[in-house]
Amino acid sequence: MKKVKTLPKFDRPREKMERKGVKALSNLELLAVLLGSGIKDKGVFEVARDILKLAQDDFDNISLEKLKDIEGVGLAKASQIIAAIEFSKRFLMKDGVKIKNAEDVVKLTEELKDKKQEYFLTLTMDGASNLIQKRMVFIGTLNQSLVHPRDVFADAISDRAAGIVFVHNHPSGDVEPSKQDIALTTRLIEAGKIAGIEVIDHIIVSKDGYYSFQAKGDAKN
Repeated sequence: MKKVKTLPKFDRPREKMERKGVKALSNLELLAVLLGSGIKDKGVFEVARDILKLAQDDFDNISLEKLKDIEGVGLAKASQIIAAIEFSKRFLMKDGVKIKNAEDVVKLTEELKDKKQEYFLTLTMDGASNLIQKRMVFIGTLNQSLVHPRDVFADAISDRAAGIVFVHNHPSGDVEPSKQDIALTTRLIEAGKIAGIEVIDHIIVSKDGYYSFQAKGDAKN
């Protein structure tokens, strides 16, 4: 793979961006711009290629630790990439994403359908049902002791959210709520009342469909 210095100046990522605009760059070139440079025996495009593979394999779980495991990526470069991802997510989430029903939530959490573990996410919203933030709160088997209302509502309070939706997946494919799911939902609804944040719904998703507590009349504030 060619190094940036061996490319004609007009075809280098930064110069290409200046000349043609950011949309003209490939994913690999965008990463090369973020990285700035490679290391002695590994060019910036080679480092970018390894990062791109990580992103393609498991984008939702990219972390500083996983990036730092890539040869040529230290703390500084890993931090730049994570910061860029988070920055873009915050603005994309706030840019006109409105949640009107359970189907909208399912579309926003499609990545959960094929997960082999249970993931618990929250979606916070303003009073006009615009999405403020989507967060992964917990990974593992759900029960009341592990998913604590304090952890669930702390960020929602910080967001000044008016409402919140909970989403988790069932790797088995069966979306019917368990006794633990029902007990947890009841507990979180009560905590929402105390926090002054409306629990709009709790949705269970799987590769075979979804279950909405609100639609079934099981989410009552």
